[in-house]
Amino acid sequence: MTKADEAVALYSQGFNCAQALLSVYAPDYGLDPDAAMRLAQGFGAGISRTDNLCGQVSSPVMIIGLRYGGTQAEDTAAKAKTFQVVGEFIREFTKRNGAVDCTSLLGYNLSDPRQAAEAKERKVMPARCPGFIRDAVEILEGLL
Repeated sequence: MTKADEAVALYSQGFNCAQALLSVYAPDYGLDPDAAMRLAQGFGAGISRTDNLCGQVSSPVMIIGLRYGGTQAEDTAAKAKTFQVVGEFIREFTKRNGAVDCTSLLGYNLSDPRQAAEAKERKVMPARCPGFIRDAVEILEGLL
């Protein structure tokens, strides 16, 4: 099973998009998948339904940090590399999907209870989010 398949399967089980993606990559970087699930919990649904960054963008930022990020304040090369790769990810995700925030991607503002209920009723997330997951993994695989 590919990382995209694994992440989509986790999402289909009820984990949010950020959890699904981060937990699949976690073992590659020495992070316990359960810890990744807890860490990513608040990033799903546009950062906890606050009309912000999609979990399929916030988790890749964390994954890129795990791959390229530094642990020393003076490691400016790691910072520059991380920023460069994150920028590439965001540009490509935006090119493919038109945006990086949940509201624009889904067409519903999840911070508005009426819109969130309508999106749930219309099954917008199960219809659209697996495609965002697959795009995120494909982009990440090309950058890592």
